Amino acid sequence: MTPVAPPSDLAPRLSGLALSEIEIPNGREEEWRFTPLKRMANLHALTTEASPVSFSVSAPQGVEVREGDVDGEFQSADRVSAAAVELSRNQLSITIAQEFVSKDAIVVRATSGASALGRLRVDAGKYSETTILLDHVGVGSAATAVDFHLADGAQMTIISVQDGDRNSVFAGQQAIHLGRDSKVKHVVVTLGGDLVRLVSTVHFTAPGGEAEMTGVYFTDAGQHHEHRLFVDHAVPNCRSDVMYKGALQGDDAHSVWVGDVLIRGNATGTSTYELNRNLLLTDGARADSVPNLEIETGEIEGAGHASASGKFDEEQIFYLTSRGIPEVQAKRLVVRGFLADVIGRIPADDIVNRLLSGVEARLGEADPLFAEVDHE
Repeated sequence: MTPVAPPSDLAPRLSGLALSEIEIPNGREEEWRFTPLKRMANLHALTTEASPVSFSVSAPQGVEVREGDVDGEFQSADRVSAAAVELSRNQLSITIAQEFVSKDAIVVRATSGASALGRLRVDAGKYSETTILLDHVGVGSAATAVDFHLADGAQMTIISVQDGDRNSVFAGQQAIHLGRDSKVKHVVVTLGGDLVRLVSTVHFTAPGGEAEMTGVYFTDAGQHHEHRLFVDHAVPNCRSDVMYKGALQGDDAHSVWVGDVLIRGNATGTSTYELNRNLLLTDGARADSVPNLEIETGEIEGAGHASASGKFDEEQIFYLTSRGIPEVQAKRLVVRGFLADVIGRIPADDIVNRLLSGVEARLGEADPLFAEVDHE
């Protein structure tokens, strides 16, 4: 098979290449220039030996769960996801029947040990309506390759939580394929790990598809949280809306957000917008934000992007303290308010509570930012 050529300078496609044909990155490549590769050395060195990611699944009656080889080609964005596809010893398929509707979420818990790989595929039948929670936890280094295929008219909410051990490394790719008039809400929550690198891709295969991509991350001292998105508008009359927000604190806290949107020449009637905001709570934290928008046709409904990183708005703090709210509480309220737009889009109370608890715990550790201030 002839490899698929990368669209301009956006995220490359590695379809058709074997793992042995993909070079180990050296950090000078565009897609790796922000990533501390030494902390991912175990994953890049994998050739044949890897322990399996352990999948445990809780699913409503009527959802088929099957272990074994996963059918279909996976469009890998990097060498790590290619390794997860080619070398995974634990592969899982979930099939949702046509017109299946359930308010109960399909919960997939992915637990990793040392140098673990996993492969998961989810197929949603026509006009089905489901929610799936991917909970990534564990220790060591792990990589997963996950793809979602939504048939015509299907609707799915995907919640991906990265909350592994503080010393763990997690890298993964989640590829979403949308049929005619299908809709996806993709929610990313990243709190844990020493290094997390998640690539999310969306491919519209027929007109009428809609993708809402939201994410929230709290990056603490020494952590590296990297989120990369590639939205491929290849057919007419589709919509995408991207909003990621992050809060950072502590020395060497580093977040990376790269949002690539490509509107191809035949994708008339497209509407797309992407937004990334970062709140730097302390000195020593760094946020890299790179929105990219490439448009090959002028016949679109609208397209735009925005990104910004900044510190506390002192006027907000003054407003709250002038009304009797202690300064430490005022700062916490500002952080919660900053993240509220994303948190409000998470349709799972237990995940919202877990996120807020994680944020609260980190805010309590920030010193001297959230310490009581003596104004005497």
